[in-house]
Amino acid sequence: MAKTEVYSWRISPRLKSELEEAAQAEKKSMAVLLEEIAEDWLERSREREPEDEGQERLRAAAMRFVGAVQSGQSQRAENARSTVRSRIARRHER
Repeated sequence: MAKTEVYSWRISPRLKSELEEAAQAEKKSMAVLLEEIAEDWLERSREREPEDEGQERLRAAAMRFVGAVQSGQSQRAENARSTVRSRIARRHER
C-alpha cells in the first residue's frame, strides 16, 4: 500500500532514542517500526472493548438508577416554571 499521509508529533529525546535503537535492532526504518506499533495498538484496542459493548455496559449501569429518584409529584417537570416563580416571589416578600 502506498503511503501518502504524513503525521508528526513531539516526543522526548529518551523515547526517540529508544525507538531508534529498537528500529536498528530489528533492521527496520523508524517509519516501518512506528507503523507496526500503531497497527498493533489499534488492533489491541479494538479487541479490548468494541464500541457497542462499552456503550451497552454504560447504559446498563445507568438504567439501574432510572426511576430511583421519586418526588411523589408526577407533574413536577411541567410545573417547574410556576414552582420556581412562586419560590422567588416568596423570597422577595420578606
